[in-house]
Amino acid sequence: MGNKKNTNIVVVLNVLIVLLAVIGITLMMVIPPQEDSLQTTGLENFRYYTVLSNVFCGIVALVQLVFIALNKNTNKLIPLKLGAVCATTITFCVVAFFFGPLYGWLRFYRYGNLFFHLIEPVIAVVEFLYSKKNEIPFVYTVYSAVPTFIYGICYGLNIVINGMGNPWPYSNDFYGFLSWGWGVGVTILLGVTFLAFILACIFRKICNSRADT
Repeated sequence: MGNKKNTNIVVVLNVLIVLLAVIGITLMMVIPPQEDSLQTTGLENFRYYTVLSNVFCGIVALVQLVFIALNKNTNKLIPLKLGAVCATTITFCVVAFFFGPLYGWLRFYRYGNLFFHLIEPVIAVVEFLYSKKNEIPFVYTVYSAVPTFIYGICYGLNIVINGMGNPWPYSNDFYGFLSWGWGVGVTILLGVTFLAFILACIFRKICNSRADT
């Protein structure tokens, strides 16, 4: 009975994650971009780490639901789940502790951004910590930083190839990481990648400590 109840809760949480991803995408597609809200028009929203991380989290949650429905071993998805929860947690942290203090929190918690910057990341953390009670190998923490590192490379290459373009926030440096120069910008991007690794280590530590009990 207990295992069935746990499975039902995991299913509900993953359904919520999928729905939140769909709602967030829909709102970003249909609502005109708000001034200085790190939002643009239509498919261009997929250039943002926020959107990509939450969509990735939603896709992994959907895959987990399929695994549960087919009675497959969901432990195979742990590297993806860990990577997804780290990515959405980074989104939460960057907005809450970097962009919020710099530019004001309200503009980053409206419409689709409310789901992607706050609600879905929180639910993703709750789901991961609730459902993952088994030992997680250390190498998974390294895997979890790879998507963020790749995004950082693509972010920088886009600016190198296409230039800055329009003034912020409509420039190719839409996160403003290079406002203080390339040195600081690259340091920030590497720091965010390292943050993904640190978050993965924290989540791993929590899950492994529970697996030992």
